[in-house]
Amino acid sequence: MASPLIQSAPGFFVDPSYQSVLSESGIDSLDAVFEYNQGDTLGKANLAAWRHRIRFQLSNGQTVYLKRYDNPPLSIQIKGWAQHGKHAFLSDYDKGPLEELQKADVPIPQTIACGGQWSGVFEKKSFIITLEIPNAHSLETRLPDAFTGSSVQDRQDFTKKLADFIRRFHATGYRHRDLYLCHIFLTQTGQLYLIDLHRTFKPKLLSKRYQIKDLAQLYYSSPGDTIYNTDRLRFYFAYTQKSKLSPPDKAMIRRIVAKAQKIARHDRKQGRIVPFRKRPD
Repeated sequence: MASPLIQSAPGFFVDPSYQSVLSESGIDSLDAVFEYNQGDTLGKANLAAWRHRIRFQLSNGQTVYLKRYDNPPLSIQIKGWAQHGKHAFLSDYDKGPLEELQKADVPIPQTIACGGQWSGVFEKKSFIITLEIPNAHSLETRLPDAFTGSSVQDRQDFTKKLADFIRRFHATGYRHRDLYLCHIFLTQTGQLYLIDLHRTFKPKLLSKRYQIKDLAQLYYSSPGDTIYNTDRLRFYFAYTQKSKLSPPDKAMIRRIVAKAQKIARHDRKQGRIVPFRKRPD
Protein backbone atom coordinates (compact mmCIF):
# COMPACT_ATOMS: atom_id res chain seq x y z
CA MET A 1 0.00 0.00 0.00
CA ALA A 2 1.45 3.38 -1.01
CA SER A 3 2.23 5.89 1.74
CA PRO A 4 1.22 9.57 1.52
CA LEU A 5 3.99 11.64 -0.03
CA ILE A 6 5.89 14.08 2.19
CA GLN A 7 7.81 17.19 1.15
CA SER A 8 11.46 16.56 2.00
CA ALA A 9 12.89 19.46 -0.04
CA PRO A 10 11.41 22.46 -1.89
CA GLY A 11 9.30 21.12 -4.77
CA PHE A 12 10.27 17.51 -3.95
CA PHE A 13 7.67 15.10 -2.57
CA VAL A 14 8.54 11.50 -1.76
CA ASP A 15 7.05 8.31 -0.33
CA PRO A 16 8.82 8.00 3.08
CA SER A 17 9.43 4.29 2.52
CA TYR A 18 11.45 5.13 -0.63
CA GLN A 19 13.18 8.28 0.60
CA SER A 20 16.45 6.62 1.65
CA VAL A 21 16.76 4.35 -1.39
CA LEU A 22 16.18 7.27 -3.76
CA SER A 23 18.73 9.30 -1.82
CA GLU A 24 21.24 6.50 -2.37
CA SER A 25 20.81 7.13 -6.10
CA GLY A 26 21.43 10.83 -5.54
CA ILE A 27 17.79 11.79 -5.91
CA ASP A 28 16.86 13.87 -2.89
CA SER A 29 15.81 17.24 -4.32
CA LEU A 30 14.24 18.83 -7.38
CA ASP A 31 17.64 19.93 -8.70
CA ALA A 32 19.00 16.41 -8.21
CA VAL A 33 16.14 14.98 -10.26
CA PHE A 34 16.95 17.19 -13.23
CA GLU A 35 20.70 16.59 -12.92
CA TYR A 36 20.25 12.81 -12.85
CA ASN A 37 21.77 11.19 -15.95
CA GLN A 38 22.00 7.49 -15.09
CA GLY A 39 19.84 4.61 -16.30
CA ASP A 40 18.33 4.01 -19.72
CA THR A 41 16.92 6.92 -21.69
CA LEU A 42 13.57 5.94 -23.21
CA GLY A 43 13.39 8.29 -26.14
CA LYS A 44 11.28 7.94 -29.25
CA ALA A 45 10.96 9.79 -32.54
CA ASN A 46 7.92 11.88 -31.59
CA LEU A 47 9.00 12.72 -28.03
CA ALA A 48 9.32 16.50 -27.59
CA ALA A 49 12.71 17.87 -26.51
CA TRP A 50 11.24 19.21 -23.24
CA ARG A 51 10.11 15.72 -22.20
CA HIS A 52 12.52 13.11 -20.82
CA ARG A 53 11.93 9.52 -19.77
CA ILE A 54 14.47 7.40 -17.90
CA ARG A 55 14.35 3.86 -16.52
CA PHE A 56 16.76 2.92 -13.75
CA GLN A 57 17.19 0.46 -10.92
CA LEU A 58 17.21 1.29 -7.22
CA SER A 59 19.69 -0.29 -4.82
CA ASN A 60 16.90 -2.50 -3.46
CA GLY A 61 16.55 -4.10 -6.92
CA GLN A 62 13.30 -2.40 -7.93
CA THR A 63 13.05 -0.73 -11.32
CA VAL A 64 11.52 2.75 -11.56
CA TYR A 65 10.53 5.17 -14.31
CA LEU A 66 11.35 8.88 -14.18
CA LYS A 67 9.44 11.36 -16.33
CA ARG A 68 10.67 14.97 -16.48
CA TYR A 69 9.06 18.05 -18.00
CA ASP A 70 11.59 20.84 -18.50
CA ASN A 71 10.24 24.27 -19.55
CA PRO A 72 7.16 22.88 -21.33
CA PRO A 73 5.50 25.22 -23.86
CA LEU A 74 2.86 27.52 -22.42
CA SER A 75 0.35 26.29 -25.00
CA ILE A 76 0.77 22.73 -23.74
CA GLN A 77 0.26 23.81 -20.15
CA ILE A 78 -2.86 25.83 -20.90
CA LYS A 79 -4.31 22.98 -22.93
CA GLY A 80 -3.69 20.60 -20.02
CA TRP A 81 -5.38 22.92 -17.54
CA ALA A 82 -8.40 23.26 -19.80
CA GLN A 83 -8.78 19.54 -20.46
CA HIS A 84 -8.20 18.43 -16.88
CA GLY A 85 -10.07 21.33 -15.31
CA LYS A 86 -7.31 22.29 -12.89
CA HIS A 87 -4.13 24.31 -12.65
CA ALA A 88 -1.42 21.69 -12.10
CA PHE A 89 2.02 20.51 -13.13
CA LEU A 90 2.08 18.36 -16.26
CA SER A 91 3.55 15.57 -14.15
CA ASP A 92 0.44 15.63 -11.93
CA TYR A 93 -1.61 14.27 -14.83
CA ASP A 94 0.65 11.19 -14.94
CA LYS A 95 -0.60 10.21 -11.49
CA GLY A 96 -4.08 9.58 -12.83
CA PRO A 97 -7.26 9.89 -10.75
CA LEU A 98 -5.87 7.53 -8.09
CA GLU A 99 -8.72 7.49 -5.58
CA GLU A 100 -11.44 7.03 -8.17
CA LEU A 101 -9.56 4.26 -9.94
CA GLN A 102 -8.85 2.51 -6.65
CA LYS A 103 -12.57 2.53 -5.86
CA ALA A 104 -13.24 1.06 -9.32
CA ASP A 105 -10.56 -1.63 -8.77
CA VAL A 106 -8.43 -0.40 -11.66
CA PRO A 107 -4.78 -0.67 -10.52
CA ILE A 108 -2.20 1.81 -11.82
CA PRO A 109 1.57 2.19 -11.21
CA GLN A 110 2.60 3.45 -7.78
CA THR A 111 4.03 6.97 -7.55
CA ILE A 112 6.99 7.17 -5.15
CA ALA A 113 8.12 10.75 -5.82
CA CYS A 114 6.97 13.83 -7.69
CA GLY A 115 7.15 17.60 -7.64
CA GLY A 116 7.99 20.69 -9.59
CA GLN A 117 8.65 24.40 -9.69
CA TRP A 118 6.48 27.31 -10.84
CA SER A 119 7.58 30.49 -12.59
CA GLY A 120 4.68 32.77 -11.80
CA VAL A 121 1.52 30.92 -12.84
CA PHE A 122 3.37 28.77 -15.37
CA GLU A 123 5.36 25.61 -14.86
CA LYS A 124 9.13 25.79 -15.06
CA LYS A 125 9.69 22.08 -14.54
CA SER A 126 8.13 19.02 -12.94
CA PHE A 127 8.71 15.29 -12.56
CA ILE A 128 7.24 11.99 -11.43
CA ILE A 129 8.86 8.68 -10.46
CA THR A 130 6.78 5.49 -10.54
CA LEU A 131 7.52 1.87 -9.72
CA GLU A 132 7.68 -0.72 -12.46
CA ILE A 133 4.78 -3.16 -12.19
CA PRO A 134 6.43 -6.36 -10.94
CA ASN A 135 6.38 -9.47 -13.13
CA ALA A 136 4.17 -7.84 -15.74
CA HIS A 137 4.13 -7.34 -19.49
CA SER A 138 1.94 -5.27 -21.78
CA LEU A 139 -0.91 -7.03 -23.54
CA GLU A 140 0.72 -5.93 -26.78
CA THR A 141 3.39 -8.58 -26.09
CA ARG A 142 1.60 -10.85 -23.61
CA LEU A 143 -1.72 -11.33 -25.39
CA PRO A 144 -0.51 -13.75 -28.09
CA ASP A 145 1.14 -15.92 -25.42
CA ALA A 146 -1.93 -15.71 -23.20
CA PHE A 147 -4.17 -16.92 -26.01
CA THR A 148 -1.93 -19.40 -27.83
CA GLY A 149 -2.84 -22.90 -26.77
CA SER A 150 -5.61 -21.64 -24.50
CA SER A 151 -8.82 -23.58 -24.29
CA VAL A 152 -12.02 -22.03 -25.56
CA GLN A 153 -13.06 -21.43 -21.96
CA ASP A 154 -9.75 -19.71 -21.16
CA ARG A 155 -10.20 -17.36 -24.10
CA GLN A 156 -13.74 -16.55 -23.06
CA ASP A 157 -12.77 -15.97 -19.44
CA PHE A 158 -9.87 -13.68 -20.32
CA THR A 159 -11.94 -11.70 -22.83
CA LYS A 160 -14.64 -11.15 -20.23
CA LYS A 161 -12.02 -10.20 -17.64
CA LEU A 162 -10.52 -7.57 -19.94
CA ALA A 163 -13.96 -6.23 -20.86
CA ASP A 164 -14.91 -5.90 -17.19
CA PHE A 165 -11.64 -4.07 -16.50
CA ILE A 166 -12.33 -1.52 -19.25
CA ARG A 167 -15.98 -1.21 -18.24
CA ARG A 168 -15.01 -0.40 -14.62
CA PHE A 169 -12.55 2.20 -15.85
CA HIS A 170 -15.09 3.88 -18.13
CA ALA A 171 -17.75 3.74 -15.38
CA THR A 172 -15.66 6.31 -13.47
CA GLY A 173 -16.39 8.78 -16.28
CA TYR A 174 -12.71 8.98 -17.23
CA ARG A 175 -11.40 8.39 -20.73
CA HIS A 176 -7.83 7.29 -21.41
CA ARG A 177 -7.38 8.63 -24.98
CA ASP A 178 -4.45 6.28 -25.57
CA LEU A 179 -6.07 2.93 -24.78
CA TYR A 180 -3.91 0.64 -26.89
CA LEU A 181 -2.89 -2.82 -25.67
CA CYS A 182 0.62 -1.51 -24.95
CA HIS A 183 -0.87 0.50 -22.07
CA ILE A 184 -2.62 -2.42 -20.39
CA PHE A 185 -0.33 -4.71 -18.38
CA LEU A 186 -0.92 -8.27 -17.19
CA THR A 187 0.98 -9.71 -14.24
CA GLN A 188 1.96 -13.35 -13.77
CA THR A 189 -0.84 -13.64 -11.23
CA GLY A 190 -3.40 -12.43 -13.78
CA GLN A 191 -3.85 -8.86 -12.46
CA LEU A 192 -4.50 -6.14 -15.04
CA TYR A 193 -2.98 -2.66 -14.72
CA LEU A 194 -3.58 0.56 -16.64
CA ILE A 195 -0.52 2.73 -17.40
CA ASP A 196 0.44 5.93 -19.25
CA LEU A 197 -2.30 8.04 -17.69
CA HIS A 198 -1.04 11.47 -18.77
CA ARG A 199 -3.91 12.12 -21.20
CA THR A 200 -6.61 10.57 -19.00
CA PHE A 201 -9.40 13.01 -18.23
CA LYS A 202 -13.10 13.23 -17.43
CA PRO A 203 -14.79 15.07 -20.31
CA LYS A 204 -17.69 17.34 -19.49
CA LEU A 205 -18.77 17.15 -23.11
CA LEU A 206 -18.46 14.45 -25.79
CA SER A 207 -17.97 11.66 -23.27
CA LYS A 208 -19.45 9.12 -25.71
CA ARG A 209 -17.06 10.25 -28.43
CA TYR A 210 -14.03 9.67 -26.20
CA GLN A 211 -15.45 6.34 -25.02
CA ILE A 212 -15.66 5.22 -28.65
CA LYS A 213 -12.14 6.49 -29.27
CA ASP A 214 -10.84 4.36 -26.38
CA LEU A 215 -12.67 1.27 -27.61
CA ALA A 216 -11.48 1.87 -31.18
CA GLN A 217 -7.88 2.08 -30.01
CA LEU A 218 -8.33 -1.20 -28.16
CA TYR A 219 -9.97 -2.76 -31.24
CA TYR A 220 -7.23 -1.42 -33.50
CA SER A 221 -4.34 -2.75 -31.40
CA SER A 222 -5.85 -6.23 -30.93
CA PRO A 223 -4.02 -8.43 -33.50
CA GLY A 224 -6.27 -10.02 -36.07
CA ASP A 225 -4.22 -13.23 -36.11
CA THR A 226 -4.86 -13.72 -32.39
CA ILE A 227 -8.20 -12.02 -31.67
CA TYR A 228 -11.08 -13.26 -33.79
CA ASN A 229 -14.41 -11.60 -34.51
CA THR A 230 -16.10 -13.88 -31.98
CA ASP A 231 -13.67 -12.61 -29.32
CA ARG A 232 -14.44 -9.00 -30.25
CA LEU A 233 -18.17 -9.59 -30.06
CA ARG A 234 -17.81 -11.44 -26.77
CA PHE A 235 -15.81 -8.48 -25.45
CA TYR A 236 -18.59 -6.07 -26.46
CA PHE A 237 -21.29 -8.18 -24.79
CA ALA A 238 -19.26 -8.38 -21.57
CA TYR A 239 -18.38 -4.68 -21.71
CA THR A 240 -22.01 -3.60 -22.14
CA GLN A 241 -23.34 -6.43 -19.94
CA LYS A 242 -25.80 -7.44 -22.64
CA SER A 243 -26.61 -10.72 -24.37
CA LYS A 244 -27.96 -9.37 -27.66
CA LEU A 245 -27.34 -6.37 -29.90
CA SER A 246 -29.87 -3.57 -30.08
CA PRO A 247 -29.90 -1.01 -32.94
CA PRO A 248 -27.95 1.50 -30.78
CA ASP A 249 -25.36 -1.22 -30.06
CA LYS A 250 -24.95 -1.93 -33.76
CA ALA A 251 -24.55 1.79 -34.43
CA MET A 252 -21.91 2.04 -31.69
CA ILE A 253 -19.97 -0.91 -33.11
CA ARG A 254 -20.01 0.72 -36.53
CA ARG A 255 -18.57 3.90 -35.02
CA ILE A 256 -15.85 1.92 -33.21
CA VAL A 257 -14.85 0.07 -36.39
CA ALA A 258 -14.94 3.28 -38.44
CA LYS A 259 -12.65 5.01 -35.95
CA ALA A 260 -10.26 2.03 -35.99
CA GLN A 261 -10.19 2.15 -39.79
CA LYS A 262 -9.40 5.87 -39.65
CA ILE A 263 -6.43 5.15 -37.37
CA ALA A 264 -5.38 2.41 -39.79
CA ARG A 265 -5.42 4.75 -42.79
CA HIS A 266 -3.15 7.17 -40.95
CA ASP A 267 -0.74 4.44 -39.85
CA ARG A 268 -0.55 2.87 -43.30
CA LYS A 269 0.58 6.23 -44.68
CA GLN A 270 3.37 6.14 -42.10
CA GLY A 271 4.35 2.64 -43.20
CA ARG A 272 3.17 1.00 -39.99
CA ILE A 273 1.60 -2.43 -39.66
CA VAL A 274 -2.12 -2.36 -38.79
CA PRO A 275 -2.56 -4.94 -35.97
CA PHE A 276 -6.26 -5.72 -36.33
CA ARG A 277 -5.84 -6.50 -40.04
CA LYS A 278 -3.23 -9.20 -39.47
CA ARG A 279 -4.36 -12.67 -40.50
CA PRO A 280 -3.37 -16.08 -39.16
CA ASP A 281 -0.51 -17.81 -41.02
